[in-house]
Amino acid sequence: MKNNTQSGPKAPKDPQEKRSGFYIMIDKILEATARLEAKPSQDIYLDEGRLATNAQFVGGVEDENILEFLKSWEGVHKIVHSIGVTVTASYDVGDIDFVFHNYGKIDRYGGGTQIKIPCTKDGSEVILKLEDYVWLEDDDVVGKMAFEFEKPGLTAKATVKIYLQDGYEVPEISVDPPVEFGSAQYNSMISKSLLNIGNNRRLKTAIDRARKGEDITIAYIGGSITQGAGAKPIHTECYAYRSYVKFKEMFGNDGGNNVYFVKAGVGGTPSELGMIRYDRDVLKDGKVKPDIVIIEFAVNDEGDETKGICFESLVLNILSAENKPAVVLLFSVFANDFNLQERLLPVGKLYDLPMVSLSDALVEQFRLTKEEGNIITKRQYFYDIFHPSNDGHVIMADCLTYLFVQTLKNSYDEEDIVLDKVPVIGNSFVDIHLIDKKDNACGAVIEQGSFKETDKDLQFVEMDVNPFGTPQFPYNWMHTPESGNESFCLIVNSRNLLLVFKDSGRMDFGKAEVYVDGKYVLTANPREVGWTHCNAAILYQEESSREHKIEIKMAADSQDKYFTILGFGYN
Repeated sequence: MKNNTQSGPKAPKDPQEKRSGFYIMIDKILEATARLEAKPSQDIYLDEGRLATNAQFVGGVEDENILEFLKSWEGVHKIVHSIGVTVTASYDVGDIDFVFHNYGKIDRYGGGTQIKIPCTKDGSEVILKLEDYVWLEDDDVVGKMAFEFEKPGLTAKATVKIYLQDGYEVPEISVDPPVEFGSAQYNSMISKSLLNIGNNRRLKTAIDRARKGEDITIAYIGGSITQGAGAKPIHTECYAYRSYVKFKEMFGNDGGNNVYFVKAGVGGTPSELGMIRYDRDVLKDGKVKPDIVIIEFAVNDEGDETKGICFESLVLNILSAENKPAVVLLFSVFANDFNLQERLLPVGKLYDLPMVSLSDALVEQFRLTKEEGNIITKRQYFYDIFHPSNDGHVIMADCLTYLFVQTLKNSYDEEDIVLDKVPVIGNSFVDIHLIDKKDNACGAVIEQGSFKETDKDLQFVEMDVNPFGTPQFPYNWMHTPESGNESFCLIVNSRNLLLVFKDSGRMDFGKAEVYVDGKYVLTANPREVGWTHCNAAILYQEESSREHKIEIKMAADSQDKYFTILGFGYN
């Protein structure tokens, strides 16, 4: 990676008085995360239109021309005068630097200008004035901003404001009053989240067992929101941990020491990957039998190529476990009001599952003024356009807690849920399992060829109550430029098979071609997504099991590049 980083001026000047501007962050909590070969940081991504979206929902910008300018570096450079950064932190946090990073046209992540300026920690504003810096021809879009710390886990609070050039004006926004948690209006909003209380037999059984002092495990599986993104600190302020704490406070015995916690959220991944990693990440390879499982994929499953079959398969697989766990469907929501509740809702209805909807609770009141009954604004609820803030995670936890309380109040349903039904979307992937260097229960024949190394630069996520990242799919097969060009071969008897491979933004990662029984199926391109991330793709989907031979080889233009096979899912 090229070193395109410039330092800021020693004594940056204040912006011109009364210069028009808008916020893209207001009093957001930062938490430093460990980075490979880089300082610990809190990264805020602004590419793919996210800068414009932040300007809309944080800064209140409605001018379509200004929003369009924010979608390219050329436009930003035309209308933006300077960037104001305000950081508040305790003295013992150490140095904090603000990093502004443009992504490049050719080398997206390695190219582009990077600016680094030191922040004060006393709440005074530091200014990055665009005309004080040399900008590269390769600059394409504003990629991200970051706050670099000296150690992981350190926290601070930051506000970032964009100041505009003369001739561009936006209205000033008023500061949102604090959320009145626990008020009658707040509680009414929370109650609207209960989309379906469902058949309560399994959930009430778990609650009663917890009250009797029996060991109970609550597990959460989903995407980045379940991982805890936007919560600071991520491991204790996320909705999953908060709702777990509420559950054990209400129903646990002897201080709740009989209630255990499993968190398995992986950012940017759908149920298509979740069903493959369920055994390892939730069941811990058979060591854990959860009594309650909360499933949260409503904002991630746009990436599910089966449009719901994977989700229903995961739900049915969990429900079918011998210990009869309760399953709760949790529908989170993005800042643009998007989720896939309408697609996934029929699965919950078919099996009469408890369902909790953040969109039902929030979206209608988002549109109201305070006088009309607004409880929380989008600026307060969202940390960024995808993830809840600490306040947002509190609301998610309170919605789940409301379900627990209402379930306790009601009498037992006489019969358990019925699973022997025609699926509403599909159940092709029930009982799916993982194949990698560690797990190969089906005895598949594997010839690793030139994919003989192990990749350690993986997607790291904060699992369970850990504040540090755990690598996803560490038992992998990696091709390197030096390892030759032999194909990876897998012979397996199955009716369905998925490939899991690593996405990457690095220029030295290349494409791999996949063949099944000698026929070309797909080309896996790690740079299509463009960040270190786990990607699942279906190789075949059939009615009955038979033997197949899978061959994976580097594409002709990628033989001198890296590619990582993370594993396979089969049934």
